[in-house]
Amino acid sequence: MIFLLISITMISFFLITSSPMNPVDSYLGEISISEEQRAKIEEEWGLNKSPVERYITWGTHFISGDMGDSISYHEPVSKVLKERFQASLILMGTAWILSGILGFTLGVISGTYKGSILDNIIKTVSLLFASTPVFWIGLVMLVIFAVELQWFPLGLAAPAGKLSSQVTVMERLHHLILPALTLSISEISYICLHTRQKLIDIMESDYVLFAKARGESTKQIIMRHGLRNICLPAVTLQFAYISELFGGSVLAEQVFSYPGLGNAATHAGLHGDAPMLLGVAVFSALFVFAGNMMANIAYGIIDPRIREGGNLDA
Repeated sequence: MIFLLISITMISFFLITSSPMNPVDSYLGEISISEEQRAKIEEEWGLNKSPVERYITWGTHFISGDMGDSISYHEPVSKVLKERFQASLILMGTAWILSGILGFTLGVISGTYKGSILDNIIKTVSLLFASTPVFWIGLVMLVIFAVELQWFPLGLAAPAGKLSSQVTVMERLHHLILPALTLSISEISYICLHTRQKLIDIMESDYVLFAKARGESTKQIIMRHGLRNICLPAVTLQFAYISELFGGSVLAEQVFSYPGLGNAATHAGLHGDAPMLLGVAVFSALFVFAGNMMANIAYGIIDPRIREGGNLDA
């Protein structure tokens, strides 16, 4: 993990510093100032130093717990990350749970009734959504459900003009449904198609044929032999999806103006906000690392033979 964080911060930092985006110009906008004032701002932000010196300075402060101040938000990076992560965690967590439950369930149904009209519908829709960009799905969702049907709001995480303390749980859920569905749809399709194929392979295996000869019903075969064997591949895809959540959330949050980490990363990138971008990069790396560790733990729970020291011949 330490090597991962060092590598990510180094690559991210030097990519940011190589960007043609000038933080001072982004900060000032159309305001014109003298060269002396510009030099003073660059000195205050440390932009007058070489990239290596700036990275060492940032790394030294980061080790001591100081992630620096955001240029675009004018607040400590740690404070912005904390506020934005709370909103993103709800969005990404909801999308992650939806993708796992719906994807696995639809995959089992489709694989069980292979070749049926229901199977063809699920497979066709899954292939369609798996090849569709997240931002396009979000725009279609907005047009249909927010503009035409007016079932959901156009965006944001809460009603505009209301204080956070005044927003009810139902109002937050109302604003959460469309972004969460948009973020989860592509992964639902991947898990569904993968689970479907794995279940079909199992149903065509020799030991399932023997189970049928013994008089076991399709439901009994799926419960006894199918679910456990298709769980591990589904869990692998589900936890691998954690790394894609951040990328998808950037697009989904932009479409729905959702105030999360993805939106903050986009805003920081457009303003050349290196401290904020580095904070998001480190945070996302830790998030993905934690997800992979949870996947390894889940493997051992689902199949005890995978546990370290377990008897694989048992």
